[in-house]
Amino acid sequence: MLGSPLRDRFGVLCRLEMYTPDELAQIVTRSAKTLGISIEPEAAREIARRSRGTPRICNRLLKRVRDFSAVKGNGAISLADARYALQKMDIDELGLDDTDRGLLRALIEKFNGGPAGLETLAATINEDANTIEDVYEPYLMQLGFIARTPRGRVCLKGAYEHLGVKMSEKQKAQISMFDDE
Repeated sequence: MLGSPLRDRFGVLCRLEMYTPDELAQIVTRSAKTLGISIEPEAAREIARRSRGTPRICNRLLKRVRDFSAVKGNGAISLADARYALQKMDIDELGLDDTDRGLLRALIEKFNGGPAGLETLAATINEDANTIEDVYEPYLMQLGFIARTPRGRVCLKGAYEHLGVKMSEKQKAQISMFDDE
């Protein structure tokens, strides 16, 4: 949020990139070792894959998966343990949780795919507008599931496919300018 003239004075401009699943799997493995728990490489990759490219999230998921695994009495976190725990936490294959899917479903079902204003969408899913903007939207936009427009948020083709919802012809026409096809 720095102005361009001030930003230019730093000389080196860097952009933050999301971590790759392999990098996150290394973080999960290292964190597991720090926590004194054993984890199979496949389980570490599964947790990493569903952590939205963010180390903080993969560490949080690791702790919850550890809790599920401890209840089952396993010595090491297996791939089956990780999948079971993540499924019980309603975290899908792409790392989307109930709030992500609720936001997408609200756009699709209540606003016919959009556009819907941020405040209206926030009130509909009972979530703070700033939280939607800062926490949920960036990842959904990276996945190509939503777009911000001057008129509001719109759901894109990928979201419909992920949720298994059939698009109407009107919805297809409405989002054709945003999707890459």
